[in-house]
Amino acid sequence: MQKAIIGRKVGMTQLFDENGRIVPVTVIEAGPCVVTQKKTIEKEGYASVQLGFEDVPERKLTQPEIGHLKKASAPMKKHLKEFRLDDDSSLNVGDVIKADVFSQGDRVDVTGISKGKGFAGTIKRHNASRGAMSHGGGPVHRHAGAMSAAATPGRIPKGKKMPGHMGAEQVTVQNLDVVLVDSEKNVIAVRGAVPGPKGGIVFLKNTVKNV
Repeated sequence: MQKAIIGRKVGMTQLFDENGRIVPVTVIEAGPCVVTQKKTIEKEGYASVQLGFEDVPERKLTQPEIGHLKKASAPMKKHLKEFRLDDDSSLNVGDVIKADVFSQGDRVDVTGISKGKGFAGTIKRHNASRGAMSHGGGPVHRHAGAMSAAATPGRIPKGKKMPGHMGAEQVTVQNLDVVLVDSEKNVIAVRGAVPGPKGGIVFLKNTVKNV
């Protein structure tokens, strides 16, 4: 059965496995999440469940959000996320999902918003090479260089790697091992790094890779 949960990235630390080797892990405060909506094939055309995470005062939500949550008799939640699961028949509106939905040894895909880097040049953004640092090369050592050919085609092709906004986009890291699950503290530790800064919202789901 597919499983999913919403969490908050706490930060990175390290654990020791049974062989005494250091394992770098990311600690995630996972849940508790409440099922705020359940969609069915008969009504919506597909099956999914919507989860809510993190309590929030009602005054900090919009009127549509408040009405949506009150309709489900659910507590006010700041973050809502819909998951399409293979088998959601066991889940109903109002059910609470905690960190123990996953167990040690599971493999998950973690989705989050990457750190925003602001406006960046081609060297930082696309790993381009800089110009020679000798006399006569300046002041364009780190510029992008030639944009396109001359007469033909006479324009910059689509997809040209240019300077621009870097980061602050949705990123998914696949196939991470669940190293630790603490159901009392609602904590999940996964091996390796996950997208986003400390305190960022992340979504955990069974990996799509069967390896």
